[in-house]
Amino acid sequence: MPRTRPPAALMGSPDEVEAQFYEALRDGDLDKLMSLWSDDEEIVCVHPGGPRVIGPRSVRAAFEAIFASGRVMAYPEKVHRVQLMDAAMHNVVERIELAAAAEGPRVAYVVATNVYHRTAQGWRLVAHHASPGSAVEVPELVESPSVLH
Repeated sequence: MPRTRPPAALMGSPDEVEAQFYEALRDGDLDKLMSLWSDDEEIVCVHPGGPRVIGPRSVRAAFEAIFASGRVMAYPEKVHRVQLMDAAMHNVVERIELAAAAEGPRVAYVVATNVYHRTAQGWRLVAHHASPGSAVEVPELVESPSVLH
């Protein structure tokens, strides 16, 4: 029997969707995570070192495979936001807390871009693209604003 998605809550902002997305990752809640995505067949997701997956079924399968190994303890930091009328892009540094190993808990960093679109059902995720991570936080290069004198 095919799984049906629960009714998605109306999200008032991309920030709300993003908070729920990372909470669903940490909880390992696939149904909640998928309820945050747009119903559009063109949604796209790229996990670090993985292939590009397109469409709700493929995105679900990709997260299902990840959750088979456990929850993802990801925390968005250093959020850079660009928002237009019906679209928003958040570039984040994800702090990933890795399970404790013999040497103790470890942290890795991943740079990710999340794209949101305002729909009749509220803001929804349409793209998530995460780059391969690093054991150390990657420094940012920030261009200084031009100043006219």
